[in-house]
Amino acid sequence: MAKPDPNAIRVLVEHRRARHEFHLEDMFEAGLSLLGSEVKSLRAGNANLAEAWVRVVADGAYLMGAHIAPYVEANRQNHEALRPRRLLLHASELAKLDRGIRREGMTIVPVRLYLKGSRVKVEIALARGKKLHDKRESIKERDARREMRRATR
Repeated sequence: MAKPDPNAIRVLVEHRRARHEFHLEDMFEAGLSLLGSEVKSLRAGNANLAEAWVRVVADGAYLMGAHIAPYVEANRQNHEALRPRRLLLHASELAKLDRGIRREGMTIVPVRLYLKGSRVKVEIALARGKKLHDKRESIKERDARREMRRATR
């Protein structure tokens, strides 16, 4: 049997509305400190990033509000669905994120959770919230691209 590629990426959960609601500027890949039952639940696809955000504190960064459903077969050792999860980032990345959120209007949003090899990673972005007129422009651009694709067929 062939050995699995250690750099193969399998997307588990994607926060699709993040690209609609925010201008994503700097992207970061972070590891997650998880319990075994959380990894099993993630592999089964039982997670949601819709209400998730990242909080930077003195001792590191934490993924807050991410819902990872309890694993059915984990019995007593199961995890809390909405517990804060520590992000594994380099000190320079933490400093960059901290500088970014101190600027006006910046926030840190999780974009997707994925498996890289056997490790669970989260892609986070330093983002600025879109105004209503920006969202309308994005919709117009998307519709124009769709019409061009239809015309070329």
